[in-house]
Amino acid sequence: MQALLLSAYDAGSHAYWRRGLELMLPDFQWRSLTLPPRHFSWRVRGNPLYWAIEQRAVLEQPADLLVATSMVDLATLRGLVPALCRLPTLLYFHENQFAYPQGQSQHGLLEAQMVSLYSALAADRIAFNSAYNRDSFLAGCDDLLQRLPDFVPPDVTRSLAQRAEVLAVPLLPERQAVDGQEPMWPEVAVQGAAPLRLVWVGRLEYDKGADNLERILQHLERAGLDYQLAVVGQEFRNRPAVFSRIETDYQHRLVHLGWIESALDYQALLQQADMVLSTALHEFQGIAVLEAVRSGCLPVVPRRLAYQELYEAQFCYSSLPDDPAAEAAAASETILILAAALQEGRAQPPAVRAFSLESLAPCYRRTFQALLAQDGH
Repeated sequence: MQALLLSAYDAGSHAYWRRGLELMLPDFQWRSLTLPPRHFSWRVRGNPLYWAIEQRAVLEQPADLLVATSMVDLATLRGLVPALCRLPTLLYFHENQFAYPQGQSQHGLLEAQMVSLYSALAADRIAFNSAYNRDSFLAGCDDLLQRLPDFVPPDVTRSLAQRAEVLAVPLLPERQAVDGQEPMWPEVAVQGAAPLRLVWVGRLEYDKGADNLERILQHLERAGLDYQLAVVGQEFRNRPAVFSRIETDYQHRLVHLGWIESALDYQALLQQADMVLSTALHEFQGIAVLEAVRSGCLPVVPRRLAYQELYEAQFCYSSLPDDPAAEAAAASETILILAAALQEGRAQPPAVRAFSLESLAPCYRRTFQALLAQDGH
C-alpha cells in the first residue's frame, strides 16, 4: 500500500504522529513531504505554491492514499496538482484554528480558519485527535459561516460532521532508563516522607497557562507542602516573563526548568515523578501529560479542553478561566488531596492503554480501508 503523507507545519507533535503511523502500519509504504514549523501564516497559505512547483514529481508518483494534516491547504493543492484528486484523502487535525484562548495573537487567524474549512471540504474524511478538537472545529465553522454576509450554502457543518471521526495520536513506545543513568531528581538524605515530585510539562509559551502555575506554587508554599518541581518544555525566543519569576522565586524547589535534550533523561524524569500538572489554556489531546501518566504520574489537569474526556473527575480541578485565583486554589487543593492519597498508598494513575500503538492501529487501519473501499480499491 502506497501512502502519501503531507505535513505542512511539522511541529514536534506532528512528527511524533507521523512516526506512530509508520509503526502502527508497517505494511504501508509511507512517502512524506514536510515543511518546518515556522512562519505560521505563510506556511499555512504558501505550502501549495511550494509543493506544486518544487515537489510536483513526488506528488504525482503513484499512490493509493493521501493523508494530510490540517495545516495543508488541500483545496488549493488539489487544484494545482490534479493527480491528487484521484487519491482517497484523509485530513488529520492535530488542532484547529477556532479554539484559541483569548489574548493570543489573532494575526492571520481568519485566513487560517478559511484554509482549514476549505481543506476539510476537499477531503473525503476528516479525523481529529479528540472529541473536543472535533466539536470545537465544527462549532467554530458554524459560527464563522453564520457571520458571513450572504451566499452561504446551508448544511456545510452538517456535511463535515458526517465525514468526521476521532483518531487519537498514539503514544510511541516508552524508553526505559538504562543502568547507571544519573537520577534526574535529587536524592533526599533525611528520614521520613520524601518530597512530592511534581512535573509541569508544556511549551514555555502563553497558551500553557504558566501564570496559574505560579499561583498554584504560591498556594503550595502556604500549605507547607514539601515538594520538588520540574518545569519541562520547549523554549522559544519570546519566553513569558513568568518563567523567569518561577526560576528566581522557586529555586529552592526547582530541579529543572526548560528543555531536556536527551529522550532517555526525559523518560527517567517522568518515571521518577509522582504527579504531572497542566495549567493549559489550549490543548487538543495533551500527549506530554499522557506520556507522564503512562510512566506512573497522577495527572492534575483542568476540567476543560480534551482533558475532561480523558481523565476521571478526581484528577480534574475546576476550570475557572474568568477567576484564575480560584482556579489555582482548586488545582492546589487537588494536588494536596492526591499527595495525601499517594502517601497512604491508595492512589493509582488512570489507565491510558487505549492510546497505545497496539490499541489504535486497528482504528487507523479501518479508516484507511474504508477510504480505499469507497474509492473502489
